[in-house]
Amino acid sequence: MIIDSGTLQALTGSQQALLRECLATELFMMGRDQEYNVRRGVADVNLLVEHGVNCSLSTNNVLNPFTPFGDGSLLRMANLQANVCQIGQASRLRDCFAMLTERSARLMNLKDYGIAVGNPADIVVLDATTPEQAVAEICDPLAVFKRGVRTVTRARAELHRPG
Repeated sequence: MIIDSGTLQALTGSQQALLRECLATELFMMGRDQEYNVRRGVADVNLLVEHGVNCSLSTNNVLNPFTPFGDGSLLRMANLQANVCQIGQASRLRDCFAMLTERSARLMNLKDYGIAVGNPADIVVLDATTPEQAVAEICDPLAVFKRGVRTVTRARAELHRPG
């Protein structure tokens, strides 16, 4: 939504003006009427993957002058990519997850990536049943192992009935 100076001036000081911003919904829905040159500020790497290009999703700027917020969560980056590029299909969400995992390993030329005898025991255990769920819900890791040593443990969230 573009707020021009006239609208801004009309709203300034108003005690009755109310603006609700559902950012994730707006990002996911905006520009759907456009068929090409949809401005998003990011590359639609899913489209590139679908055309045979190996891509990854990553982050390197967290809590610094270039990106003054964040937590380093790659699942959060995949979820943001899905929102910004309007990715809702299960197969495309799986591709987002693969861009955090095996596609990134391929780009880094890691020969010992994956679960196999003799490979380093590096694994993240997510509170999700599918890659699509992990991306859609930004599921928390329950445990992380680096070369077989547990480095992170997080208890599963538990909901309590009120009262």
